[in-house]
Amino acid sequence: MSKDPTDMRASYDTLFSKAKSVLNQDPFSGHLFLFINRNRTSIKCLYYDGTGFVIISKRMERGIFSRINPFYKGEVILTAAEFALFFEGANLEKRFIDSPAEIKKEIKSSFLRGESLQTAAI
Repeated sequence: MSKDPTDMRASYDTLFSKAKSVLNQDPFSGHLFLFINRNRTSIKCLYYDGTGFVIISKRMERGIFSRINPFYKGEVILTAAEFALFFEGANLEKRFIDSPAEIKKEIKSSFLRGESLQTAAI
């Protein structure tokens, strides 16, 4: 999933290029690449089915697609179930927030490596 807004006029070549350069992924991998517009009212998905590229697009009639936490540092990867919920307009915003247990582990491991707590929390 691309965190950067995408112009929904984009077609195969532009989405292929974004999957390759922005997401650093192989568009021929068979993964579904998800692109969303700035207003979060439209999405496009690029998928390679083995014979060619397929674009799936959806524009919300009412409401908007869920916002992905912009401070989430990792790649945004959705399971099939999460994608189905996202595609229907469900709110997945909390999915991309590190749990307190994960934050605690990160601080503890940083402390054991000798880093200061202030650096570990950032």
